[in-house]
Amino acid sequence: MQQTLTFTDFKFPGQQNLYHGKVRDVYDIDGTTLVMVATDRISAFDVVLPKGIPFKGQVLNQIAAYFLDATADEIPNWKLAAPDPMVTVGKKCEGFRVEMIIRGYLTGSAWREYAAGTREICGVKLPEGMRENEKFPEPIITPTTKAEAGHDMNISREEIIAQGIVSAEDYEVMERYTRRLFEIGTRMAAEKGLILVDTKYEFGKLEDKVILIDEIHTPDSSRYFYAEGYEERFAKGEPQRQLSKEFVRQWLIENGFMGRPGEKVPEMTDEICRSISERYIELYEHVTGRRFEPAVSDNLDRRIETNVLDCLTNLSL
Repeated sequence: MQQTLTFTDFKFPGQQNLYHGKVRDVYDIDGTTLVMVATDRISAFDVVLPKGIPFKGQVLNQIAAYFLDATADEIPNWKLAAPDPMVTVGKKCEGFRVEMIIRGYLTGSAWREYAAGTREICGVKLPEGMRENEKFPEPIITPTTKAEAGHDMNISREEIIAQGIVSAEDYEVMERYTRRLFEIGTRMAAEKGLILVDTKYEFGKLEDKVILIDEIHTPDSSRYFYAEGYEERFAKGEPQRQLSKEFVRQWLIENGFMGRPGEKVPEMTDEICRSISERYIELYEHVTGRRFEPAVSDNLDRRIETNVLDCLTNLSL
């Protein structure tokens, strides 16, 4: 299979810090610029799985760049350049320790909680009598705390403000931006025959302004249904055809893994990794309307290092 990038340890000029996230390696350059490398690591249930997925980093990085560029006129974001298929370089912001999750449909973890009897998530009351994959009367925002490691935790708007995690003023801006981004993403998905089901956004602060950071509308942060057949499948209570990471979670669940103590990740064969890669590429092509051009390389580390160094030099000129 194609070489995968599951770990990086570059030494860039001016580098002050390196943070290894679940799927991204983030380099702090001079305290003002971030180099974010989208690796081929994959996580589910907040656990990084043992094998990388070919081209996953390229797919995530290029989808995120596509949507950051498409929304930049309305919502300020951190991106400065995408010098490599797997890299975005941008402005360093002080990130809020909250992820803004917005849901247009009752599915995934929200459905599992609802089916177990929950009727309130993150302070948002849910209607009785809903079914799996049913559209909410209007999208709901269900934030989570952003954990350094382990599981993110649900939290309400009121708790975020009361605990001083985010000020009331900044939260209002984050909420407004979240709803607007979801509107744009929903429209762009509909143009491609897709339904943007749910997604998450992250924000930071730069010079007293709230800024959109990280990725948006990728299969790691979002769930898409195919619009064609949605109504018929919903009426029959059948699973929806979807483009998201949910199929990875379902495969893990079927093989006895949900990230709980003592559970073992099932074997990730080459066939499984290849099928996951194909689904990521399929989503890229559907959501962007562009043909995926795999950036095949004999040495991913050398290519990324060269491209980033050129970018940093140009930014400093």
